[in-house]
Amino acid sequence: MRRAIEAGLAGLLAAMLGANGLVMLFAGPWWYGVVPGVPSTGPFNPHFVKDIGAAYLVVGVSLGAFAVRPRRAFAALVAAAAFLTLHAAIHIGDALASPTCGQDLVRDLPGIFLPALISLGLIASHLNPAKEPRHA
Repeated sequence: MRRAIEAGLAGLLAAMLGANGLVMLFAGPWWYGVVPGVPSTGPFNPHFVKDIGAAYLVVGVSLGAFAVRPRRAFAALVAAAAFLTLHAAIHIGDALASPTCGQDLVRDLPGIFLPALISLGLIASHLNPAKEPRHA
C-alpha cells in the first residue's frame, strides 16, 4: 500500500511538473501571463523561462522514473528534490525580503512549496521502508 502511495504521488507530481515544463518551453509568454506572481518578477525573458522549463521537464521525467522504477531511479528523485527544494528556498528568501511576505508565501504554497515537501517526503519514505507486521 505504501509503495502505491509513493508511486501515485511521484506520478502525479511528474505529470504536473513535466506539463509545467513543457508549457514553459513551448508557450512561455502565455505561461508568464497566467501564473500568479510571475509578472511581478520583471519583464518576460524567453530564454530564462525556457531554461527553467527545461529544469521542470527534467524534474518531471525524474519523478516519473521514480514512480515506475523506485530502486533504479532513486538518484533521479534526489536530484529532482534538490532542484525543487533549492527553488523553494529562493522563494522563501524573496518572500522574506518582500513587503507582501505572507501573501507571497501563501501564493507559492501549492506550486512551489508542496512539490518540494512531497519530494522530500518521498525520499524519507523510500529510505525508511515499512517494517513487516508482527503476528503473535
